[in-house]
Amino acid sequence: MEHRFGIADIRAAAQRLQGRIVRTPLLMSPRLNQEAGCNLFVKAESLQRTGAFKYRGALNKMLQLDEATRRKGVIAYSSGNHGHAVAAAASAVDTPAVIVLPNTVAKIKLENCRWWDAEIVLYDPQTEDRAEVGRVLIEERGLTLLPPFDDYDIIAGQGTCGLEICEQIAEMGATPDAVVINCSGGGLSAGVAEAVKSTFPNVQLYVVEPEGFTKMARSLVSGTPEKNPPLPKSVLDGIMGPVVGDRTLEVLRRYDVQGLTITEDDALKAVAIGFRDLKLVVEAAGMAGLAAVLKNRRQFAGKNVVVIASGGNVDPDVFQLALKTLPM
Repeated sequence: MEHRFGIADIRAAAQRLQGRIVRTPLLMSPRLNQEAGCNLFVKAESLQRTGAFKYRGALNKMLQLDEATRRKGVIAYSSGNHGHAVAAAASAVDTPAVIVLPNTVAKIKLENCRWWDAEIVLYDPQTEDRAEVGRVLIEERGLTLLPPFDDYDIIAGQGTCGLEICEQIAEMGATPDAVVINCSGGGLSAGVAEAVKSTFPNVQLYVVEPEGFTKMARSLVSGTPEKNPPLPKSVLDGIMGPVVGDRTLEVLRRYDVQGLTITEDDALKAVAIGFRDLKLVVEAAGMAGLAAVLKNRRQFAGKNVVVIASGGNVDPDVFQLALKTLPM
């Protein structure tokens, strides 16, 4: 019988990661609250090691591998941030890493993986399947796959972000009415959902996806992991992965999770607002949650709303494009 994932797994991950990750701040801004029409709490995961929440899950998984497995090396496929996190986590425990990236990956994410001395393998997302590319390398070299999201150790690591949110918002004397989570494969969404619901059972959960690519929202309705077609190059690459996970979907279906959508323009404006009001540098996909709240002001009016600035690995030209959307 497969293990039933729960809050105990997230708490164990928090113990394992203690002193190895950043307890990122939960930020507020009066100007941002006025802009959004609610009390907005922004979890600044862009300040996490490797610039994204992904380091939590990657390191939690890496720390549980035995020595013989580590010596052979690990492999990850990613739109960028998971690969960066695996490269850094592998370096932390002196393990060789191979990172499989789309040839459309943001340049900064590619260079980040290379900085940690990881081997880079590029594939064409229009004609190749990243899992198949990874499978061939695993068979040839005996590598161990560190999945980007559909793994309970990965989900537990990401869930430590949710534990911190619960602790921090309580320290601020508040109770969340809603938590709005950027979503691709669902690792962050599932982990944070389980953590937050364990402390605040009445909180409403939302996942945010790009318009036209709502695979998680469709999966929550159908009960089956849905896929997206081959994806165009987009500034929302971090939340445009092709599939959702069986395990992540199972966790999210425990709760009444609702879906929201945004456009590239919505996200770019949110990036600019996050910089103006919170002094954060965040990639477009990382500000999907904020973009969704700003887009749906009436729905969140007057509520205590948590969003996660999930990643800050943005190319300078995209960041400049975002800043042009808002007079400073």
